[in-house]
Amino acid sequence: MVCSLRREIRWRELAPFLIGGAFGLPVGITILLKLDRHVYTHVPGVFLVAYGCYMLVRKPLVTRRKHVAFDILAGLLGGITGGAAGFPGAFVTIWCGFKGWSKERQRAMFRPFILIMQVAALATISLLRHSAGKVGFEPADLLCIPAALLGTAVGMTLYRRLSDSHFARAVNLLMIASGISYFA
Repeated sequence: MVCSLRREIRWRELAPFLIGGAFGLPVGITILLKLDRHVYTHVPGVFLVAYGCYMLVRKPLVTRRKHVAFDILAGLLGGITGGAAGFPGAFVTIWCGFKGWSKERQRAMFRPFILIMQVAALATISLLRHSAGKVGFEPADLLCIPAALLGTAVGMTLYRRLSDSHFARAVNLLMIASGISYFA
Protein backbone atom coordinates (compact mmCIF):
# COMPACT_ATOMS: atom_id res chain seq x y z
CA MET A 1 0.00 0.00 0.00
CA VAL A 2 3.03 2.27 0.23
CA CYS A 3 2.93 2.49 -3.56
CA SER A 4 -0.43 4.26 -3.30
CA LEU A 5 1.29 6.92 -1.15
CA ARG A 6 4.16 7.67 -3.53
CA ARG A 7 2.93 11.21 -4.32
CA GLU A 8 2.42 12.11 -0.65
CA ILE A 9 5.75 10.83 0.69
CA ARG A 10 8.08 13.66 1.70
CA TRP A 11 11.45 11.97 1.45
CA ARG A 12 13.34 14.91 2.95
CA GLU A 13 11.14 14.74 6.10
CA LEU A 14 11.35 10.94 6.17
CA ALA A 15 15.17 10.91 6.02
CA PRO A 16 15.80 11.71 9.74
CA PHE A 17 13.47 8.87 10.77
CA LEU A 18 15.32 6.48 8.44
CA ILE A 19 18.72 7.65 9.73
CA GLY A 20 17.64 6.94 13.28
CA GLY A 21 16.15 3.62 12.20
CA ALA A 22 19.41 2.62 10.49
CA PHE A 23 21.25 3.05 13.80
CA GLY A 24 18.54 1.37 15.87
CA LEU A 25 17.97 -1.66 13.66
CA PRO A 26 21.30 -3.41 14.45
CA VAL A 27 20.64 -2.90 18.17
CA GLY A 28 17.18 -4.43 17.81
CA ILE A 29 18.43 -7.37 15.76
CA THR A 30 21.14 -8.02 18.36
CA ILE A 31 18.48 -8.00 21.08
CA LEU A 32 16.36 -10.41 19.02
CA LEU A 33 19.18 -12.85 18.44
CA LYS A 34 20.84 -12.68 21.88
CA LEU A 35 18.05 -12.27 24.46
CA ASP A 36 15.07 -14.35 25.45
CA ARG A 37 12.03 -12.57 23.99
CA HIS A 38 10.28 -12.56 27.36
CA VAL A 39 13.06 -10.34 28.68
CA TYR A 40 12.40 -7.49 26.28
CA THR A 41 8.83 -7.78 24.94
CA HIS A 42 7.03 -6.93 28.16
CA VAL A 43 8.49 -3.41 28.35
CA PRO A 44 7.18 -2.23 24.95
CA GLY A 45 3.95 -4.14 25.62
CA VAL A 46 3.32 -2.26 28.86
CA PHE A 47 4.30 1.04 27.22
CA LEU A 48 1.92 0.57 24.27
CA VAL A 49 -1.02 -0.42 26.46
CA ALA A 50 -0.41 2.46 28.89
CA TYR A 51 0.12 5.00 26.10
CA GLY A 52 -2.93 3.86 24.12
CA CYS A 53 -5.19 3.94 27.20
CA TYR A 54 -3.88 7.35 28.26
CA MET A 55 -4.40 8.86 24.81
CA LEU A 56 -7.93 7.46 24.55
CA VAL A 57 -9.04 9.37 27.65
CA ARG A 58 -7.22 12.65 27.04
CA LYS A 59 -7.41 15.35 24.42
CA PRO A 60 -4.93 14.82 21.55
CA LEU A 61 -1.50 16.06 22.50
CA VAL A 62 0.30 18.29 19.98
CA THR A 63 3.83 19.46 20.61
CA ARG A 64 5.18 22.78 19.45
CA ARG A 65 8.80 21.58 19.55
CA LYS A 66 9.43 19.70 16.34
CA HIS A 67 13.22 19.54 16.32
CA VAL A 68 14.74 17.06 13.86
CA ALA A 69 16.53 15.33 16.76
CA PHE A 70 13.15 14.04 17.94
CA ASP A 71 12.50 12.61 14.46
CA ILE A 72 15.86 10.81 14.63
CA LEU A 73 15.08 9.55 18.14
CA ALA A 74 11.67 8.24 17.03
CA GLY A 75 13.39 6.49 14.11
CA LEU A 76 16.08 5.07 16.41
CA LEU A 77 13.46 3.62 18.77
CA GLY A 78 11.50 2.34 15.76
CA GLY A 79 14.63 0.65 14.44
CA ILE A 80 15.22 -1.03 17.80
CA THR A 81 11.64 -2.28 18.12
CA GLY A 82 11.61 -3.21 14.45
CA GLY A 83 14.69 -5.40 14.81
CA ALA A 84 13.79 -6.83 18.20
CA ALA A 85 10.05 -7.33 17.88
CA GLY A 86 9.04 -6.72 14.26
CA PHE A 87 7.16 -3.55 15.18
CA PRO A 88 9.06 -0.53 13.83
CA GLY A 89 6.11 1.80 13.47
CA ALA A 90 5.02 2.46 17.06
CA PHE A 91 7.35 5.32 18.00
CA VAL A 92 7.23 6.97 14.58
CA THR A 93 3.43 6.76 14.61
CA ILE A 94 3.27 8.25 18.11
CA TRP A 95 5.65 11.08 17.21
CA CYS A 96 3.80 11.90 13.97
CA GLY A 97 0.59 12.09 16.02
CA PHE A 98 2.28 14.51 18.43
CA LYS A 99 3.08 16.76 15.47
CA GLY A 100 -0.63 17.29 14.88
CA TRP A 101 -0.46 16.12 11.28
CA SER A 102 -3.49 14.93 9.31
CA LYS A 103 -4.02 11.19 8.98
CA GLU A 104 -2.79 11.32 5.36
CA ARG A 105 0.46 13.05 6.24
CA GLN A 106 1.08 10.72 9.18
CA ARG A 107 0.44 7.67 7.04
CA ALA A 108 2.73 8.98 4.28
CA MET A 109 5.48 9.18 6.90
CA PHE A 110 5.13 6.01 8.96
CA ARG A 111 4.07 3.56 6.23
CA PRO A 112 7.29 3.92 4.16
CA PHE A 113 9.32 3.88 7.38
CA ILE A 114 7.70 0.60 8.43
CA LEU A 115 8.22 -0.96 4.99
CA ILE A 116 11.88 0.06 4.75
CA MET A 117 12.67 -1.06 8.31
CA GLN A 118 10.86 -4.40 7.86
CA VAL A 119 12.65 -5.16 4.59
CA ALA A 120 16.01 -4.13 6.08
CA ALA A 121 15.43 -6.25 9.20
CA LEU A 122 14.33 -9.32 7.25
CA ALA A 123 17.23 -9.00 4.81
CA THR A 124 19.75 -8.57 7.64
CA ILE A 125 18.39 -11.50 9.64
CA SER A 126 18.29 -13.66 6.51
CA LEU A 127 21.92 -12.81 5.71
CA LEU A 128 22.98 -13.50 9.29
CA ARG A 129 21.19 -16.86 9.27
CA HIS A 130 22.63 -17.74 5.86
CA SER A 131 26.18 -16.89 7.00
CA ALA A 132 25.64 -19.17 10.02
CA GLY A 133 24.70 -22.03 7.67
CA LYS A 134 20.97 -21.85 8.38
CA VAL A 135 18.12 -21.31 5.93
CA GLY A 136 17.21 -17.63 5.96
CA PHE A 137 13.98 -17.91 3.99
CA GLU A 138 11.43 -20.66 3.69
CA PRO A 139 9.23 -20.73 0.57
CA ALA A 140 6.29 -21.64 2.82
CA ASP A 141 6.60 -18.11 4.25
CA LEU A 142 4.94 -16.90 1.05
CA LEU A 143 1.67 -18.50 2.15
CA CYS A 144 0.96 -15.52 4.42
CA ILE A 145 0.79 -13.10 1.47
CA PRO A 146 -2.90 -13.67 0.55
CA ALA A 147 -4.02 -13.05 4.14
CA ALA A 148 -1.82 -9.96 4.36
CA LEU A 149 -3.28 -8.57 1.14
CA LEU A 150 -6.82 -9.21 2.34
CA GLY A 151 -6.08 -7.48 5.65
CA THR A 152 -4.55 -4.55 3.79
CA ALA A 153 -7.61 -4.19 1.54
CA VAL A 154 -9.97 -4.24 4.53
CA GLY A 155 -7.75 -1.76 6.39
CA MET A 156 -7.66 0.64 3.44
CA THR A 157 -11.43 0.52 3.10
CA LEU A 158 -11.84 1.39 6.78
CA TYR A 159 -9.09 4.04 6.65
CA ARG A 160 -10.85 5.99 3.89
CA ARG A 161 -13.96 6.28 6.08
CA LEU A 162 -12.13 7.67 9.14
CA SER A 163 -11.88 11.33 10.09
CA ASP A 164 -8.63 12.55 11.65
CA SER A 165 -10.06 12.16 15.17
CA HIS A 166 -11.39 8.67 14.43
CA PHE A 167 -8.02 7.79 12.92
CA ALA A 168 -6.27 8.89 16.13
CA ARG A 169 -8.67 6.79 18.20
CA ALA A 170 -8.14 3.77 15.92
CA VAL A 171 -4.36 4.15 16.18
CA ASN A 172 -4.59 4.21 19.98
CA LEU A 173 -6.82 1.13 20.04
CA LEU A 174 -4.38 -0.66 17.75
CA MET A 175 -1.50 0.38 20.03
CA ILE A 176 -3.33 -1.24 22.94
CA ALA A 177 -4.01 -4.41 20.94
CA SER A 178 -0.37 -4.52 19.83
CA GLY A 179 0.83 -4.03 23.39
CA ILE A 180 -1.40 -6.86 24.62
CA SER A 181 -0.03 -9.14 21.88
CA TYR A 182 3.45 -8.85 23.42
CA PHE A 183 2.21 -10.85 26.40
CA ALA A 184 0.98 -13.82 24.33
